[in-house]
Amino acid sequence: MAEEHRTGCLVCGKELRYLASPQEIACSFCGGVHRTEAACVDGHYVCDRCHGLPAIDVITTFCERSGSRDPVAMAMALMHHPAVKMHGPEHHYLIPAVLLTAWSNARGERDLLPGRLEKARQRSEWVKGGFCGLLGDCGAAVGTGIFVSVVLGATPVSGPEWRLANRMTARALSVIAEHGGPRCCKRNTFLALQEAVAFAREELGTVMESPGEIRCTFSPLNRECRKEECPFHS
Repeated sequence: MAEEHRTGCLVCGKELRYLASPQEIACSFCGGVHRTEAACVDGHYVCDRCHGLPAIDVITTFCERSGSRDPVAMAMALMHHPAVKMHGPEHHYLIPAVLLTAWSNARGERDLLPGRLEKARQRSEWVKGGFCGLLGDCGAAVGTGIFVSVVLGATPVSGPEWRLANRMTARALSVIAEHGGPRCCKRNTFLALQEAVAFAREELGTVMESPGEIRCTFSPLNRECRKEECPFHS
């Protein structure tokens, strides 16, 4: 369950175990090797620095070291970190960040990733909390538009790039709206990422790893959870 990620392993939620003697283990978020006496039963370990980082820094650190091509798997791991709350504007950066990481890995463009992440971080700061209800434009959908805008180099005076960035946002926003409210940052993240993976394949010719069945474990943390009405409820 999601609550266990707040007290057990931050990566998978399983039980922590204390080692018979200190061992050097790589942090699951930053990759740094540290000497520790505790790790989870599956070998995951999160260093003290990553444990205490704010959400934006956690997302950046994780993405800069990840070799994954699956944005949903990356998002799930990041959303288990205690810095990433049940709801919040950090999701507006998380979505383009994991998409840019998967895209860069799929295309062999790792050298471009730090710059892409910095652009996404700066642009996501414009998307404030509550956008979904107050402005009628969910930040998860905007995050997918940021992703396309960054990889295509779109500007307000672009031609095809402008069109594709807006089509991506519209496509994600449409599927989010169809599932109705109240808002759930986890549900909308999953929906937006699914649409972005399909869009990248169909419209941009880049194949990232498609997520399989997504089962959300965050329901106990969400007082407004729609439970069985959500396609990801477990």
